[in-house]
Amino acid sequence: MSDDCIFCSIVAGDIPGRIVAETDAALAFLDANPMSRGHTLVIPKTHRQRVADLSTEESRAVFDLVHDLAPRIEAAVGADAHTIGVNDGPDAGQEVPHAHVHVIPRFEGDGGGPIHVAAGDRPDLSDEELDAIASDIGGE
Repeated sequence: MSDDCIFCSIVAGDIPGRIVAETDAALAFLDANPMSRGHTLVIPKTHRQRVADLSTEESRAVFDLVHDLAPRIEAAVGADAHTIGVNDGPDAGQEVPHAHVHVIPRFEGDGGGPIHVAAGDRPDLSDEELDAIASDIGGE
């Protein structure tokens, strides 16, 4: 737990949260500043700043809960679809320094775009650049 983390305070029960699901290692609650009706955050109960800081077990717990909740959230608010996203680090738009996954219900004609717009302008990459990046990521 982090003393100055709002999400840790929700886990501890020190501040209220509209909790929708809980497991031993993960917690899900409605976003206080939702992008749409039913916008839910899924977090590890242990304070971890970024996705890479999660243990395999913590990651599994968070994403298993995302998997279970996404269709339930859609059904609860009558959504047509949902967007799942992670802002991983301040430069990616992460506002609370506690790893969390957004499950954002989407509705036909809601004016939202695909997740591809999150990073701004798309780079124009050659096949060689793409091959080099793939190799660097894959470690080959």
